[in-house]
Amino acid sequence: MSIAQNPLSVEVTLPREDVALVTVEGHLDLDTATEFQAHLANQLHHGRRHFLLDLSAVPFMDSSGMNIILRVYQEARELPGSVHVIDPTPAVRRVLDLTGVSITVPSPTRWTTPWR
Repeated sequence: MSIAQNPLSVEVTLPREDVALVTVEGHLDLDTATEFQAHLANQLHHGRRHFLLDLSAVPFMDSSGMNIILRVYQEARELPGSVHVIDPTPAVRRVLDLTGVSITVPSPTRWTTPWR
């Protein structure tokens, strides 16, 4: 699938200075993972330590997207910080569960502020 067929939309809001709420819409795959990574790297560069990844509008994610999530998780933990996947679609939750990523990276269906 090409990017033209499945564009990725990434919106970043800052509920707090050190927190990035990253809302993703579209397929997270080999074609779009670099764009997703760039958004996360930019937020790390600007001092964000906590990441809320809203994947409620991601109908498909392959290992490329999963690897980006794991990478930002590792980088955030070193700060120390945190990463939470919020409300993943059933298809994305299945990938996270089957690979064991959901054990490492919390993925609640209801979000509450985890760092208070």
